[in-house]
Amino acid sequence: NDGARRTPSTDYVVFALMLVVSAAVGFYYAWVSRSQESSTDFLIAGRRLTALPVSLSLTASFMSSITVLSNPAEVYCYGAIFVYFGLAYILAMVVISEVFLPVFYRLALISTYEYLELRFNRATRLLGTVLFIVQTILYTGIVIYGPALALSQVTDLDLWSGIISTGIVCTLYCTLVSKEIIGVMLAGYLAVIIRSVISQGGVVTVISDSQQGGRLNLLDFDINPQRRHTFWTTVIGGTFGYITVYGTNQSQVQRYVSCKSITHARVALYINLLGLFSFLLGSVFAGMCLYSVYKNCDPWTAGLVSAPDQLMPYMVIDMLTDYPGLPGLFFASVYSGSLSTVSSSINALAAVTLEDFIKPYTNMSEKHLFWMSKGLSFFYGVLCITMGRLASVMGGMMQAGVIVSGVIGGPLLGLFTLGILCPLANSKGALSGLVSGLAASLCVSLEALMYPSPPTMTRPLSLTTEGCNFTTTHSLNWTTTALPTESSSITTAPLQNSDNKYKKKKKKKTTLGMAMTIGRSTDDPKLRDFYGFHIIFNA
Repeated sequence: NDGARRTPSTDYVVFALMLVVSAAVGFYYAWVSRSQESSTDFLIAGRRLTALPVSLSLTASFMSSITVLSNPAEVYCYGAIFVYFGLAYILAMVVISEVFLPVFYRLALISTYEYLELRFNRATRLLGTVLFIVQTILYTGIVIYGPALALSQVTDLDLWSGIISTGIVCTLYCTLVSKEIIGVMLAGYLAVIIRSVISQGGVVTVISDSQQGGRLNLLDFDINPQRRHTFWTTVIGGTFGYITVYGTNQSQVQRYVSCKSITHARVALYINLLGLFSFLLGSVFAGMCLYSVYKNCDPWTAGLVSAPDQLMPYMVIDMLTDYPGLPGLFFASVYSGSLSTVSSSINALAAVTLEDFIKPYTNMSEKHLFWMSKGLSFFYGVLCITMGRLASVMGGMMQAGVIVSGVIGGPLLGLFTLGILCPLANSKGALSGLVSGLAASLCVSLEALMYPSPPTMTRPLSLTTEGCNFTTTHSLNWTTTALPTESSSITTAPLQNSDNKYKKKKKKKTTLGMAMTIGRSTDDPKLRDFYGFHIIFNA
């Protein structure tokens, strides 16, 4: 298209250097720790870690490449109200620190789902593990596929090369050792923000443009649950969502239980907040910079990009081409996001498979279990790469796969909350509650697909092409119900909707699924009536 740019060889060198260095880090730590022969050492570092490295790992594994690409685009389209997720972070960490962490840490569990057997029975544990594996493989496939697709639209990077190279490095990285690189991700953000601020004439100009364009919509306290982002949906829905991620998800729990004391684990959670705030503020301000730069010529409406997720790469190529190496640095930050998320997911998949499906039924030595855990990491890495490749031909099914992630999270949160806080619950009630929660969340998802929210509730804020210096037929009348789509790039439509719908729908499904799971899991009629009220309220 008219706005296309080509990435110079210097940027490819920087990008390739990041992949090589990431792989080298894995080989180095594999060599220095080659004397370890325990699966516990490999999976949770022998429970010897201090708060600081664990906090960095918690932040890096939570921040994916989708975060780097989608969050600024979300702010560009829907405003800085996204920043209220910071309050959700705080509330979630307090709940996790006081409710979930003490239980998991004192039980010294490698697999989070082992708790379900101790509290209920083996069937509940195995069902929870299976649901987690399905959810993680689907989401990890999108994490690998999504950035490769977005970047391939505005660079010379081949889609399949991006998927395979990212997947291979992540697999080697996790198979050898699991450590994350967080500085590259922040450096990529800073490069874009600093260049944008200089181009626009300062921070004040960026804020002023965002104010005039309605992007500083921080005083939206509408209680309508159909709205995309309001104070209430962001804070309440975000809190439940982050409790699910940090309180019950194996990828995160496995990290803070690797601390050498419960105090270090708590401190790691709270230091992690600093990293989360850094990325949140960075992504919000990057979105404001996006709007300031393109306030008069929206690339999405003009058809220069086919999905909002491609706006950040487009701006990088548009503004940083004259600075060799900086576009490569940003692309490196995107792929380091994939590296951190995929490696943590693969490690978690290996841990739950080893602890829940292999250890209870075999008498392997620690040495054999150690090598088995590495083999499982390699197996799941190949499986996630395959899922990333299939994403391009699965279309709407991949969107359904992301919705499944939201459907599963709520009932699992309800199940763990039930076990920890409700002593009257039994195993039969837990299983029936989990199944009921899954069914309820699935129904909500199907209903949302068949009867989506009115366009007035989900339409982006004002976008224009009046300042574009070219002729385009992609003008948009915001009084219609249509959103900008490109028929020539229809394969990118699931990418555009996948992460955004994931965030939006997951808020409701997590709360409803959790309530249904708890409400169906006790034989006490009074408690059922009480939780039933909350089911109606949260629905």
